[in-house]
Amino acid sequence: MERRATKEDYVLSQPADAAQGAAARGASVKPAPVPVTSDSLLERIVASLEDDKAEEIVAIPLRGKSSMADHMVICSGRSSRQVAAISEKLTDRLKQEMNILCKIEGKDQGDWVLIDAGDVVVHVFRPEVREFYQLEKMWMTPGAAASPKTV
Repeated sequence: MERRATKEDYVLSQPADAAQGAAARGASVKPAPVPVTSDSLLERIVASLEDDKAEEIVAIPLRGKSSMADHMVICSGRSSRQVAAISEKLTDRLKQEMNILCKIEGKDQGDWVLIDAGDVVVHVFRPEVREFYQLEKMWMTPGAAASPKTV
């Protein structure tokens, strides 16, 4: 006995036509993801930090210095609560807008939060903790100015 082709068979064999048909019927079709570059990721991270009133935002280029990331961003929050909130909002935005799942450490304490977003590593400090560790000085090139590029 011969099997008759159904609508489902056609949809499964013609995914592009199915997506167009779904769009024509008003169903939501997600656009293809746009590739995220390290520079566009850096721009989005800095914008998020500025939106949440992070202070003294510094971007340090790591290309050629380290294989762990292309950029490092260091900023401060005024209190442990603000440090935790800045970090939480940043990871949420990256997940929602760029589909990036970040690894996050230190959010519960709120003194120093490390966010690994792949090509960009973000450090959010309370001012006293930032002054104590002085990460900016560690990553500056010899002979560079007193402080790296402030965004």
